[in-house]
Amino acid sequence: METGLEQGIAHFNARRFFECHDVLEDVWLEEPGHRKHFLQAIIHFAVAFYHDGRGNRMGALRQLRKGIAKLAPYLPSYEEVDTSRLFDEGLRWLAAVEQETHLPEYPTIHLVPDLEELGVE
Repeated sequence: METGLEQGIAHFNARRFFECHDVLEDVWLEEPGHRKHFLQAIIHFAVAFYHDGRGNRMGALRQLRKGIAKLAPYLPSYEEVDTSRLFDEGLRWLAAVEQETHLPEYPTIHLVPDLEELGVE
């Protein structure tokens, strides 16, 4: 996994959403290809949870919707990231924010197991 993505995920999982945004934005700005929308999806999720933590419901809603839409083409996994799980968590959070409720904790980004390392071909 590329270092910038790894650092961004570490910030995301530590609930440092602003830092996640900064790190991944630097990677995103340099990315010319298809991967750009994948990175942008994670950035949208990070910004959504940053807004939510600051009480900006509308900002969180807008960013969650963008993140979900951009992540959809990368299901079920992309670059070791379990995108299906993040997508499902994003939908759960979107529903909660729309209903003006909160879930107990923000999601984390999970990696998919390397099937070769597990002995599966």
